[in-house]
Amino acid sequence: MKRYPAYEFPEYVDWRPDPAVQQAFADRLVADPARAAVIGALDREALLSLYEGLVRARLHDIHLKRWVKQGVITKAWLGAGEEAVTVGACAALRPEDVVGPMIRNAAACFQRGMPMVECFAAYLGTTDAITQGRDLHIGDLEFGVVPPISHVGDLVPVMAGCALAFRLRGEPRVAVTWTGDGSTATGAVHEGLRMASATRAPFICFVQNNLVALGTRGQAHFTGDFADLPAAYGMTGMVVDGNNVLDVYAATVLAAERCRRGEGPVLIVAQTFRMGGHATHDEREARELFPPEVFAHWGQRDPIGCFETWLVEARGVAPEALSAIEARVDAAIEAAAREAVSGKGVREPDPATVAQGVWA
Repeated sequence: MKRYPAYEFPEYVDWRPDPAVQQAFADRLVADPARAAVIGALDREALLSLYEGLVRARLHDIHLKRWVKQGVITKAWLGAGEEAVTVGACAALRPEDVVGPMIRNAAACFQRGMPMVECFAAYLGTTDAITQGRDLHIGDLEFGVVPPISHVGDLVPVMAGCALAFRLRGEPRVAVTWTGDGSTATGAVHEGLRMASATRAPFICFVQNNLVALGTRGQAHFTGDFADLPAAYGMTGMVVDGNNVLDVYAATVLAAERCRRGEGPVLIVAQTFRMGGHATHDEREARELFPPEVFAHWGQRDPIGCFETWLVEARGVAPEALSAIEARVDAAIEAAAREAVSGKGVREPDPATVAQGVWA
């Protein structure tokens, strides 16, 4: 895809496929027979839909980054470089399932069908957003999206509760959430996982291990192995390459099938890396947390670059077809951004309505 030097990480600007990395990407797809079968069943349309989701997520973040540099907004929380964890998981679900994203998983909103203009409007604080300008943590139950909670980890018991409700009602639905490596230290995460396991709730929880919690390197707050967590709760566990959208997709399909069969919750550890800051305001400090070779290692594993290379080389997709998808997505995002900005200073929330819909 097109690269944006002013807004992307330096490792992505001149990205070129590395043969060893691409071989590892391909090897991952056949390492587990069950996942390989799921991936093998994907047709061209499904594969290109995954690609479209990744590109949409990246371009959404690039546009937010542009707004920050232009002074339209003050900062943004981005998921660039970690898109596969969100897009792959959402693509594996049914319309009746529900997701509870962290703000870094904002792509879950539009991957599930929420209008892009609402996602942009939330950052602008206008009444075009579903929160009517009150909060940028948005969701919409019409599309099966439970809004994020800024205290990362608190959605684990909420989504486990959704899953338990599905089980008690006898509904073949699944609830999914993501939590960061740092937030696994919170009591809410442990309480939610323990309750989900004890009640055999149809719940999938991703530990999105991006190796850093706010400004603290992962090794400074956890010296164990996240892959050991599921056993502690009596849950099924999986580990995925969080930069490989096909691996994430296949694991989520299998996890959801287990949940629908009544076999209890699944904890999926997604190994990835936060290429930027906690948000755009601390990107310089974030680059100082790890040596340059760590950024180079993960930069070479760009979820979009690796997947589009695989599509061309392994599935014979023409680069022109990928470019056409990117152009269509880019045009839609530009249109949504223009519409959202048109409400700034015009469709502003009335201070008199600040308490409406607030119950606690």
